[in-house]
Amino acid sequence: MIKMKRGAMQPAGKPSRSHDHKPSAPRSPSRSRGAVDKTSPSKRGAPARGETSAEAGATARTGRVVRVRAVAKGEKTARVEPVGKGGTTARGVRTTRVETTARAGKTIKAGAVAKGGTVAKARPRRPGPKAIGQDSGERLQKILAAAGVASRRACEQIILDGRVQVNGKTVTELGTKADSYRDEITVDLLAIRREQPVYILVNKPKGYMTTVKDEEGRPTVMALLHGIEARVYPVGRLDFNSEGLLLMTNDGAMAKRLTDPGSHIPKVYLVKIHRMPKPETLDEFRGGFRLDGRRLKPCGIEIFEKAENPWLKVTLTEGKNQQIRKMFAAVGHPVSKLKRIQFGPLDDPFLKPGEWRFLNPNELVVLKSL
Repeated sequence: MIKMKRGAMQPAGKPSRSHDHKPSAPRSPSRSRGAVDKTSPSKRGAPARGETSAEAGATARTGRVVRVRAVAKGEKTARVEPVGKGGTTARGVRTTRVETTARAGKTIKAGAVAKGGTVAKARPRRPGPKAIGQDSGERLQKILAAAGVASRRACEQIILDGRVQVNGKTVTELGTKADSYRDEITVDLLAIRREQPVYILVNKPKGYMTTVKDEEGRPTVMALLHGIEARVYPVGRLDFNSEGLLLMTNDGAMAKRLTDPGSHIPKVYLVKIHRMPKPETLDEFRGGFRLDGRRLKPCGIEIFEKAENPWLKVTLTEGKNQQIRKMFAAVGHPVSKLKRIQFGPLDDPFLKPGEWRFLNPNELVVLKSL
């Protein structure tokens, strides 16, 4: 009897028990909906050894979620497969390609988030049609204000009301830019023209409103100007019963700069009050008086003329409505007369109430340097 060693060949027709089962057929990839492809990388079109690849969730332009894979080193394109719910490959959707300039694991276009968390740059949208003068010129409301149509805020409303046309097209969008020297700009179909800047110093008397128009029909400071064709308007305000120096101009940028609270332009007033306040009351004004629940900025106060009802010299760097009258009324010393004698660097003790004059070159230089 011949003994055979383990592992030796069995006689024909007598297979070993350890091999008596039939070899199983290779399992085909599942074709059911939502199945995950587990094919080895070499059969999946993966990059060759030594090359890198990346997988990342990416949002396609259509809003679908896609998986970026098999980005070969040095290649310019990446294969993208739409991925269905739960991360599985969606059935019946073609594989697409997206352009990429990155290596695997780095920035990829189409909104991909590369492996490692690097956010990719999305493809920029094409810019839409540009508005009139969108990239050059000045804002339309600024041009209108400089032309003396109205104040800048009023010009904004004029634009919103559809009353402004640029090169024959009605403009209703704030922020639209135009060139006043090249574009044809009309308001209510009437052409505007850019005026030369005008600067006028007026000594406003009592009984005039510091505005261009008054709804109640009271006289305004515009009635004081005779022979002025430019559409000027007052800078700042003086109330109906106050008098003194007032700047009027058609220079919107200058007016805005002078009235900006952050500019701290000093304004000096002579104020006649009822009885002399206590020294500590004046010190309270100098340190920042609290009025209507808000602390005002410190103001300068000097005794200009001693009397039973004295005159005080008050300097403000902020312009709250009727601030001086409210301050003294709050401490029991109401104001009977108020006169502004200086506005920034401008003063003129010889200019009588109701009179006006143009600023001289030296005053303009100082004013524009503020």
